[in-house]
Amino acid sequence: MANSSHFAESTLISVNGVELEVFEAGKEHAGKPIVLCHGFPEHAFSWRHQVPALAAAGYHVIIPNQRGYGNSSCPTEVTEYDIEHLTGDLVALLDHFGYENATFVGHDWGANVVWNLALLHPERVNKIINLALPYQERGEQPWIEFMEAIFGGDFYFVHFNRQPGVADTILNKNASRFLRNIFRKNLPPTTPEPGMLMINLAQAEKPLGEPLMKDDELSVFISAFESSGFTGSINWYRNLDRNWHLMADITPIIHQPTLMIYGERDTIPKSENLKNRVSNLDVASLDCGHWIQQEKPEETTQLILKWLEQQSAS
Repeated sequence: MANSSHFAESTLISVNGVELEVFEAGKEHAGKPIVLCHGFPEHAFSWRHQVPALAAAGYHVIIPNQRGYGNSSCPTEVTEYDIEHLTGDLVALLDHFGYENATFVGHDWGANVVWNLALLHPERVNKIINLALPYQERGEQPWIEFMEAIFGGDFYFVHFNRQPGVADTILNKNASRFLRNIFRKNLPPTTPEPGMLMINLAQAEKPLGEPLMKDDELSVFISAFESSGFTGSINWYRNLDRNWHLMADITPIIHQPTLMIYGERDTIPKSENLKNRVSNLDVASLDCGHWIQQEKPEETTQLILKWLEQQSAS
């Protein structure tokens, strides 16, 4: 991966029927694993600020590009991106390294995967740190059906599902502009017409706000998506209703010690009921938008390290 020599070493690892591009740091600390799970439209590189400090604190840091991202496999079947496959990849990754369990850290879609991993494979998760996205309670309607009724057919979650291939083509054609526009500091990832959010961001001439990262950092994301395309990552959204059915019989109570970190300027609302679903919960907030660990790198890292130290001492 370009510009990543200071970040971590990477290798392709065969797990769960796919190959995952996995970055590692602190391999000498075998036995103390922490797995960092990125969101959309991101990359393992989004954790670059946290990796050195976690390795220095004695952790074996494992950062996968999840299926559909980077140089990891991009299966063609949409259903191969459902929550059973996504969590299964992480379980298989632990098996590959010989770990019974690990601490999992997730941001955005990565947080959603970590929440569900803790429900589907609780014995494999010893602690949770999630950023931006609190646990999403399963309502009475499938997710896309519910969102369509509330937000309409142009809402990007719905659009991804109801008009397959349209957004993929536009984002693929405008990868550089889309990523430059969506990665802005201290702003929610929104536009005047939030329904067509992703397509608007791919086509907007003048992005709002301050750039989130330098050009050489952004080039890592651009290069990755110009190579992989966006269909694999968008297919995560196309399994939301399938996931709703798959999780129907799972008791939605999470018992692992958990730290939830919010961005105060994020459009994703804080959960008022999270403590009812997560029995051992700590909550923190930072004055930033959605891209928490990249907008407030030092503050995020210190929050994580301090909380992990407190958990070790308790």
